[in-house]
Amino acid sequence: MISTVLVANRGEIACRVFRTCRELGIATVAVHSDADTGALHVREADAAVRLPGSAPAETYLRAEPIVKAALAAGADAVHPGYGFLSENADFARAVQDAGLTWIGPPPEAIEAMASKTRAKELMGLAPLDPASVAEADLPVLVKAAAGGGGRGMRVVRSLADLPGALEAARSEAASAFGDGEVFVEPYVENGRHVEVQIVADAHGTVWALGTRDCSLQRRHQKVIEESPAPGLAPDLVDTLHSLAVGAARAVDYRGAGTVEFLVDPRGRAHFLEMNTRLQVEHPVTEAVFGVDLVALQLAVAEGAPLPADPPAAGHAIEARLYAEDPASNWAPQTGLLHALSFPTHPPSDAGSGTPRTAAAGPALHTGTALPGGAPAAGTGAGTHAARAGGHGPSVRVDTGYQGGDVIGVHYDPMIAKVVAWAPTRAEAVRRLAHSLRRARIHGPRTNRELLVASLEHPDFTGGRLDTGFYRRNLGELTRPAPGEAHAAVAAAIADAAGRAGRFGGAWRNLASQAQVKTYGDHEVRYRPARDGGFELVDRPGVRVVSARPDRVALEVDGVVRNYDVTVHGDTAYVDSSAGAHALTARPRFTDPQDRAVPGSLLAPMPGTVVRVGEEVVEGARVEQGQPLIWLEAMKMEHRILSPASGTLTALHAAPGRQVEVGALLAVVNEEAQEDTAS
Repeated sequence: MISTVLVANRGEIACRVFRTCRELGIATVAVHSDADTGALHVREADAAVRLPGSAPAETYLRAEPIVKAALAAGADAVHPGYGFLSENADFARAVQDAGLTWIGPPPEAIEAMASKTRAKELMGLAPLDPASVAEADLPVLVKAAAGGGGRGMRVVRSLADLPGALEAARSEAASAFGDGEVFVEPYVENGRHVEVQIVADAHGTVWALGTRDCSLQRRHQKVIEESPAPGLAPDLVDTLHSLAVGAARAVDYRGAGTVEFLVDPRGRAHFLEMNTRLQVEHPVTEAVFGVDLVALQLAVAEGAPLPADPPAAGHAIEARLYAEDPASNWAPQTGLLHALSFPTHPPSDAGSGTPRTAAAGPALHTGTALPGGAPAAGTGAGTHAARAGGHGPSVRVDTGYQGGDVIGVHYDPMIAKVVAWAPTRAEAVRRLAHSLRRARIHGPRTNRELLVASLEHPDFTGGRLDTGFYRRNLGELTRPAPGEAHAAVAAAIADAAGRAGRFGGAWRNLASQAQVKTYGDHEVRYRPARDGGFELVDRPGVRVVSARPDRVALEVDGVVRNYDVTVHGDTAYVDSSAGAHALTARPRFTDPQDRAVPGSLLAPMPGTVVRVGEEVVEGARVEQGQPLIWLEAMKMEHRILSPASGTLTALHAAPGRQVEVGALLAVVNEEAQEDTAS
């Protein structure tokens, strides 16, 4: 029996594995980089071992120090989580050679499937030869042979772009996975990304646990996933299950894994890859089937047999909350996360039946099953789960962060996974959208509004899903949320209430002397009222009902809403039933030093300069749109392009340099345009 597990990973997946281990009475060990010294997964573990360094290549991608950490901490098993070394056969062998239990598939199975090129060959497929790609083959996808998560992937629509895409993909793959091998395959336009969760034991049983749709993606990285995949023909589902089980049997698979497909608009399935690990989106399968996949991984590693396939019930949807700005080319965001909390959701079917039970017996460590199939979440800080009336969570949150933690530049920008289960898809969509809308997320900008807008978009609610969703709808989905003007009023009145309290009451200025507070483009004018409240100036139809430093009630055209206001520094976070807004107070006078020189290229996010374009030196002539500098932030590469044609008069970027957001990278002196007017 396993007694102590080291998780060779970080963040929310480490917290997720620790939670199941706690429920089973298994001790836990964390490993951490210097950047993660105070991270939540370190705080939640029974013991922790430092991996010197901060970058993944220095820490989480090094097998030898992780195995040594397991031995030093007295662990007898290693769980790889996902990403990093989870699909590394050499790491699995190193764990086993050290006398430890490997909680994953046999190294030979990993070897057969971890490289997407070898996996395709095993399935009777072959990638394209980059040297022989012709116009007729376009568009094509350049893809990393190892790893996943959208890193090391580029869509190529022009042959002239292929060499650069190959170089960029190799560089990104080597940085993220320690393996720069890439391959080329046809790119299916507007297809659906559908996958099958499999679980296999050492006794010949292979489960195919339904389907998941993961079509809503940005940069080939999943954003919203659900199970079962809506609208698939029954014969197609049978085909996908058969192919997935066949792939597992072909490599004598054991443990949890995922077989991924791309379904084209004609309903034909194309094999993509087999991930020999747990997927980020595994909670939706857990919710629908009433199982704990981590517990099953542990049981299979201990040699337990699987029983018959568990029954499915209801629908589950997961949304990935990222620290990023979708409206600015998905630029990752960093900084202090002041607050992170989600509302509770009593299940809509509470009291309407008997809670479902775990499909597997105690020997399989499935833990306590909850209604809607959501596995028991425990009380650890890594997961928030709503409970009501003895029923389980209809909304589950897996995260590696708490309020007060810092989101840094070294790792993936995902803050949390929010999962909703309900008897029907429509109810699950509504629960998830409501939970996201009412969450308190104070800190770096996130994709929260995009997620809510995506869930409520008619194409999504209608089940019309494909990988081109964001390409078609991003502009519509990233429009500024309505209600910001009223949120600014609430922030200004809350500030005034706080100052009035500190100074012993309202000001005694003349009625004509209005106070002014400005947030962005919203100027709020108000004056103290005789009853101790506040009157708004030039805001017809808006009235202050009550005011405290942390809550303001406004009546707008006869409707009263409460606004919760929290201030951190110059930013006021305003949460209400109408939405959430982060508003930065504008100073009365602008600092002249804040003005950048015309043509300045500023870092759009904090990160590391990984390379500078060839012949990009001070004094060189550059063309508009020419890539000048490559930044790496949160495992993704971002190109800094020349804003105009002209001369590079300054270059402050150099490979290896760490930069903060807003740092001056270069200056382009735009060439004078000839006056062509006649």
